[in-house]
Parts: sequence; C-alpha cells; structure tokens
Amino acid sequence: GNTVIFIFVLVLKILARCHDRMIRNKKYHLIRTFLKVIVFKRSFYGKSSNIMRAVRIHSLGGPSVLQIDYNLPIPKPAKNEILVKVKAAGVNPVDTYMRQGINGYNPSVPIILGKEASGEVQCVGAEVKEFKKGDRVICALSHGAYSEFITCDKDSVIPLPDRFNFSQGAALYISYFTAYRALVTKCKIKKGELVLVHGASGSVGTAGVQIAKAHGLTVIGTAGTAEGLEIVKKNGADYVIDHREENHLQKILQEIGQKGFDVILENRACLNLNDDMKFLREKGRIGVVGSRGTLEVNPRHLISHEGTVIGVRLNAISEDEFKEYSKVLLKGVEDGWVKPIIAEEYSMEDIPQAHVDVIRENGAKGKLILLLNQKQISIDQQAKD
Repeated sequence: GNTVIFIFVLVLKILARCHDRMIRNKKYHLIRTFLKVIVFKRSFYGKSSNIMRAVRIHSLGGPSVLQIDYNLPIPKPAKNEILVKVKAAGVNPVDTYMRQGINGYNPSVPIILGKEASGEVQCVGAEVKEFKKGDRVICALSHGAYSEFITCDKDSVIPLPDRFNFSQGAALYISYFTAYRALVTKCKIKKGELVLVHGASGSVGTAGVQIAKAHGLTVIGTAGTAEGLEIVKKNGADYVIDHREENHLQKILQEIGQKGFDVILENRACLNLNDDMKFLREKGRIGVVGSRGTLEVNPRHLISHEGTVIGVRLNAISEDEFKEYSKVLLKGVEDGWVKPIIAEEYSMEDIPQAHVDVIRENGAKGKLILLLNQKQISIDQQAKD
C-alpha cells in the first residue's frame, strides 16, 4: 500500500527534475498532490490513537463490496465487555452469506463482517474480573471481527492457549464448535462407531475428524483434490476417499466390509443428502452443518433405516454449552488432539479474494485467516512463534 505509493511519488519527482516541461504540466501537479494526500491519510490514520481500520460493506453484493474504512472510532467496552486489539480473524462461508444477504441473512448496512477473532486485551469493563490487559484471547461474535479493534462480551471470550499462535486461535470457534455440536451434542457419537466426514479437508471437516478420533470412532473422510486427500490422511482419518469418483461411498463400504455409516457429518447437503440417507446404518444420524441450495430427496431411504437428519446451527448454542465446548476443546489443545490447520492468510486488502476462496467448489485445505495488526507468518508454522 504505502510503499507502492511512495515509490510512485518518488518516480514522479525524478521525472520532474529531469524534465522541466513536466514540472510545468498542471496534470502532473494534480497527480502528485493527490498521491501526497493519500499517503498522508494512510499515515495519519495508522498513527492515531483513537481511530482504526476495518473491512466493512456499505451494500449487499459480491466480493467487491468489501472495502477498508480508515477512520472508524475505536469502540469503548461496556461494563461487561473487553476491548481487544485483533490479530487474526476467521473467514467463513457464513461471512459470504451475510455479505450477499442470502441463506437467512439480511444484515443492515454498513456492517463489519466476521464472527471470530483472536487478539490481545487492551482494557476491560468495570464488571470484568476474568480477563486483564495483555491477555491473549479468542472472541465469538455475531459480526465485527474484520476490524483492528473489537469489543466482546466477557461470556463470549475464550483464553488463547499459550501453544497457539493468533491464526490458530482465530480458527477455533466456528469450525470446532460447529463440528463438536454436530457430532457430540446432536448426533451423540459413541466410541467404536463408524463416521463419515464430508469435505474432511475443509475447516469444519478437519475439526470433525479430530473430534471423532478423540472420541474413539473410526473415521472415513472425503476430499476432492490430491492435496486435500493428503491433508485428510495426515489429520488422522482411518480411510480417505475421493468424492469425485463415481459411487465412492458404496466402494469404500465394500472395501472395509461395512453396510453403512452410524454418523455422517454433512457440509454440502444440497449435493450429498440422498446418498447419505441411502448409506446409513440402522438408526444412523446425519448432522447437517451446511447446504448451499435445495435438493429433492427420497424419504424412503431414511424410513428404511429409521435414520435421523439433524440440522445444526451454531448460533443456537446456550451459555452452558459455550462453556462446555470451550472446556473440552481447550483440554483438547492441552492434550494435543485439537490442531487447527491453516490453509491461507490474507491481508485486509486481499479480503475480497478470501471470500472467493472460502466457497470454492473444490480444493479446501483448512482454515482461511484474515491478519490484522501483524505481519503475515508462514502457514507451515502450525504452532506459536
């Protein structure tokens, strides 16, 4: 940003010294003045102590409606809130739904998107005793994470484990809470059961594989690229299958000598639900965490197995469930089985591309992260610096 503009201005100055005619050109002076204003604006806003940058939308639409606003006031925490300097924010498909106003979302604009963030506590409200300035935390939000500073209710804050960097912290809430809610709370998985995880190379899928393995299940994971299949395998799945292959579910069941799945974690119900119902075991359960369209299904498949299809919605979580999930997953971090996989990190300027990447049809390979108030780190470093 500033570096490119600085170089551009410098080149113009050199040209000006070499060519007297250019100095006398009014257009040249206008361009130079305009660029100086931009540089001043960015520098001024970057150094001010009470204003911040954030990615906001001022209208609903495609990725191009995402824009950086430079002069927003830093929010002040209420008595039960904390103020956090954001270091990283998770980018999720739900953010794209809010941006477009689809799938049940119709937000008022302007609005700052983003439902999860990690960062450092700057100050706390009068009634907050659990956190203090300097603490590293994870925040669960309704929106607002794409911002250099956020306020968050103290009951929606999780301590960031020492062994996690900020990108890993920003990958914990949406993906792991969703997978845990689907598998443990709703589908009530049991040790020894056979579970199918669709899209097992994506953020919710990788979390689902780790949770299922920690609970003693046999896991089959699907992916649609060679790289994705390798991620699923390294993440601990017992069997890995390419969902691009015809009759892939039937083939894997025949290969392992099973007639069906006890539990299915479904990310794309609009594509897979009919086959999911067809290949359930008796009293099998399907936890649907995502669907991007409609699908005509045959209920006979469900009836024949007395199976159950369960919709999973994270924002229906209760306060007690939030505490339970936090406790279990933080223990999982301590025990070493909760290991967020970071696919890509983006700057604020690149957030439109992140919104394209997060809903691409194939090639998911972990979590997408927006970086704020820090330089990009190596995504190969899956541990704290």
